[in-house]
Amino acid sequence: MAHYVREVEESKELTANAAPKVIISASGMATGGRVLHHLKRFAPDGKNLILFSGFQAAGTRGAAIIGGARTIKIHGEYIPVAAEVANLTMLSAHADSDELMRWLGALHEGPRHVYVTHGEPTGAHVLAKRISEELNWSCSVPALGSWGLLA
Repeated sequence: MAHYVREVEESKELTANAAPKVIISASGMATGGRVLHHLKRFAPDGKNLILFSGFQAAGTRGAAIIGGARTIKIHGEYIPVAAEVANLTMLSAHADSDELMRWLGALHEGPRHVYVTHGEPTGAHVLAKRISEELNWSCSVPALGSWGLLA
């Protein structure tokens, strides 16, 4: 039976209670929110599992944990990670390149230019190349900080 925790006080009660439980959090990359308190409490215990559901961007706590970090910094404090860690990569909420190409290809008219502004640099460039070659559209990956130059 699932119990939805919507209030901060209920979330604090979860963290204080050591009984076995499954906590599903909306902060998928562990970058903020209540999940940080849960990680502080449960990551140090090897009896626990931290299970991610998909892509973890470079530089996030989620990526660090999946990458095998033995400590993570939360609220200025280094927390040991002894919990088991796993990632369900097949559950990513991000569309893959084939899905994006199908969506773009269904447009009645192509745009003047496409800017790929999301994703890891290598993947963004590969997608931009596919858009250019397969759809014959002008496409690029803007350099970081060049937003003012986009027309």
